[in-house]
Amino acid sequence: MTTSHRLPEPFGLYIDRSKTLGFEFEGRHYSGVAGDTLGSALAANGVKMISRSFKYHRPRGFLTFAGLDCNSYVQFGEEPNTQADRLPLAEGLSAKALNVSGSLENDRDAYIERFSRFLPVGFYYKTFFRPKGAWAFWEKIIRRKAGLGTVDKSTPHGYYDKAYLFADVCVIGGGPAGLSAAIEAGKSGAEVILVDEEAKLGGSLNYAFGEEWQAQAKQLADELAKYNNVTVLNPALCTGWYADNWLAVTSGNRLYKLRAKQVVLATGSVEQPMVFRNNDLPGVILGSAVQRMVRLYGVKPGETAVVCTGNDHGYQVAKDLRAAGVEVAAIADLRNETVKCAEAEELAAAGLRILSGHTVYEALQAQGKKGVAGAVIDSITGEGEIAGSGETVACDLIVTSIGYAPLAQLMCHCGGRLTYNDQLAAFELDNQPSDAAFAGSVNNTFALDAVLAEGSHAGWSAAKAAGAKTGKEPAKPGDKGAEGINHPWPIFPHPEGKDFVDLDEDQTVKDVINAVADGFEDVELMKRYTTVGMGPSQGRNSALNSVRLTNKANGRGVSEATTTTQRPPFKPVSFGHLAGRSFDQERYTAMHHRHLEAGARMMVAGAWYRPAYYGRKEDRERCIAEEARNVRANVGMIDVSTLGGLEVRGPDAPEFMNRMYTWAYKKQQVGRARYLLMTDPTGAVVDDGVACRFSEQEFYVTATTGGVDGVYRAMLRWNAEWRLQVDVANTTGAYAGFNIAGPNSRKVLQKLDSDIDLSAEAFPYMGVREGHIEGIPVRLLRVGFVGELGYEVHVGAAYGEALWDLVMEAGKEFKIAPFGVETQRLLRLEKGHIIIGQDTDGLTTPAEADMLWAVGKKKPFFVGKRSLDIMAERRPLERKLVGFTLPEDSPVPEECLLVIKEDRIVGRVTSAARSEACGGIIGLAYVAPEDAEPGSTINIKLEDGAYVYGRVTPFPFYDPDGKRQEL
Repeated sequence: MTTSHRLPEPFGLYIDRSKTLGFEFEGRHYSGVAGDTLGSALAANGVKMISRSFKYHRPRGFLTFAGLDCNSYVQFGEEPNTQADRLPLAEGLSAKALNVSGSLENDRDAYIERFSRFLPVGFYYKTFFRPKGAWAFWEKIIRRKAGLGTVDKSTPHGYYDKAYLFADVCVIGGGPAGLSAAIEAGKSGAEVILVDEEAKLGGSLNYAFGEEWQAQAKQLADELAKYNNVTVLNPALCTGWYADNWLAVTSGNRLYKLRAKQVVLATGSVEQPMVFRNNDLPGVILGSAVQRMVRLYGVKPGETAVVCTGNDHGYQVAKDLRAAGVEVAAIADLRNETVKCAEAEELAAAGLRILSGHTVYEALQAQGKKGVAGAVIDSITGEGEIAGSGETVACDLIVTSIGYAPLAQLMCHCGGRLTYNDQLAAFELDNQPSDAAFAGSVNNTFALDAVLAEGSHAGWSAAKAAGAKTGKEPAKPGDKGAEGINHPWPIFPHPEGKDFVDLDEDQTVKDVINAVADGFEDVELMKRYTTVGMGPSQGRNSALNSVRLTNKANGRGVSEATTTTQRPPFKPVSFGHLAGRSFDQERYTAMHHRHLEAGARMMVAGAWYRPAYYGRKEDRERCIAEEARNVRANVGMIDVSTLGGLEVRGPDAPEFMNRMYTWAYKKQQVGRARYLLMTDPTGAVVDDGVACRFSEQEFYVTATTGGVDGVYRAMLRWNAEWRLQVDVANTTGAYAGFNIAGPNSRKVLQKLDSDIDLSAEAFPYMGVREGHIEGIPVRLLRVGFVGELGYEVHVGAAYGEALWDLVMEAGKEFKIAPFGVETQRLLRLEKGHIIIGQDTDGLTTPAEADMLWAVGKKKPFFVGKRSLDIMAERRPLERKLVGFTLPEDSPVPEECLLVIKEDRIVGRVTSAARSEACGGIIGLAYVAPEDAEPGSTINIKLEDGAYVYGRVTPFPFYDPDGKRQEL
């Protein structure tokens, strides 16, 4: 098909007519040009109907032409709910209409509209629940009808990633206000990032003010390009504004996590629809939408138009339509007074028919409701009332321009709100964040000179607040041009209905009024009862009129109204963006390069890189076995710098420790270590470690690599409530650490010059000491995670590599060798030590993990104690962690394989390995409590469906009396 509605140059700023692209929609072949969206290419081919409505399956066409409504949603291949007016056209692109049963032209579900009187507002609350069991029948039908696009579960994974950005000033919006703000902030030398959804900067300058203003947009963009300290992200969309100016920005297949010191919000506004009968038909469209079609994409939106306006902007729209070759049959102006703007006088002089004090009361539908055949224009006699002597004007296009609502959803994400201003008949910003500035029509500034001035001032103030050296303060804007932009009541209910307030949900004036009559008087309650504002557009096109109607029905002034709660994301975000590859920080220990030199295979543990084992990848099992054998027979050393380190100091440190952890710490001796177990308020195990008491008021606390940040946050949070005299500091990065373990570990350390007595009598198991080794200050912990005589050495990170080298040199005669995390996991399994997060989950209690020995039963309080007491009284154990062994010829079960009893799942394997020291396969698993006794048999289901039968065995499996670590 030919693009019969394509306009000649100079129309079509975004398109390249030299490159033709073929595409398909609803099984029909069309052609467009480079730079088109799917929506603009369809419009250029004369296609007006592109979807069906959610509830009644009424035909729907373009409304905002800016991706701000759900009328343009299509199914794009495997991708559901894609906005046609934002989807770039590509060769071979194929898309289908949404919410269609059969075909777009002949939708089998269009009959539903005939039963609209049986589907009143809130009908779903009043039906489907009786007789008993009715929901089981209705659920299948509703689920088939509900929703928009279709998710293809077999869709191949695409590539998505994430990146971090930082800025002094982030400007959101690339229109005249945003450009002016970015330029002014750029002059200060501040690091500036400008985020804009469009491929070309300029915003409304590119389409809303005539051709001469496109040159103004280019001039501003060229000026901005001079500043190397300004980064432009476009096309890119800021979807959420979170605490401390954390901004989520999507661009292409990337999610940027942007942190800014200051934010300038210059997102503009969205034009609001009028409410009249059949205002949802294809061909009823906003003025700004037809301007985008004409100026940006070179599309002629229709042949004959009626323009209904409540402000001066409607006359510029009429001029643009005439320039595009569209006949303007009449302009109905809701205002009674004669309009004196230059555009109105020009159009009147050209003989255009202008009807003051009139409105479009009804759109007459073309055959099959697939377009507009005419407009009924009537005189206005009161608020929402007409004379009843309407005149029919033939047209195929009804264009409305009656006001705007700020696109301030991002501000609302971080605590701001929108309140109604009676004088302006518009929402305005309230409770704005203090570390942000606002400019342009989002701030109800419409006069172009004022927009540019406000943008410059916002950029200057943001740069200054961010600490940049700013020049002379720009002048603040004068008249903002907001008076008369919004008509106070562009709502004209019709006795026959179909006067839609919310096009997403097919909700009419009557639905809103009846919701209030049913008792849902507050706008938040009305929203939930009617679903107004809960569709894909999130109220962008319905909030203003629905608030007006709700408050009038309540007998309240509209000025008392606020919008409903706005939540991120601003627009839909794909699961690909949310789940895409993360670029986490990479943390190296002080000994990292020594590990690489020794041939380590590195693995990620939290944010850290740690040696998994040393040797070739293909020799993994052999390398781990040799490392384990060397620790048991000689001496080995492992880097434990990644363990969390927390300093807890102050007069109340013992009390604080007693409350945070399950065991008792008030009477812990100075110079001794004690095991730590932490539970959350629900009684679930969340972390473990060792508490080292170096003085009456000082504890050095270790935590797991992945859990230390959560432990630190929990400590700060609880102490904010308890207000104890204690200071908590996270010193994880300040220390390097290594564990030297094996029967020769003491001999190795004794070869080094030290002021610490390492004899068994002076330094017993679970003792801690401070001193020096080769003149280097150290903290020495005698602990045995791997079940051998061992010492954990903690030293300032700057000394880590030097001390590592000294110990390795001293241990040569004792065959010292490094070992990795995989070997450590094997050794600790042999010793029966659990790993939090592997042998536990988010619900595991100490009783389930067989760790009640680490719970102080006489303590009056610790975090989680009340929950554990209640569970002990009222809920019997449903699972228990046990050790098990398997025959030597069995396969080693993978972690998380299920434990089955009588065809039901009773647990899972948490750890398993083949152990040379224990002479077979050992493991840990959750089983039914009645099977927890030694000698019981458990059934483990393998990946291929076969079973292996384990024997419950007491653990520790290795050195159960602990004699080796107490040498």
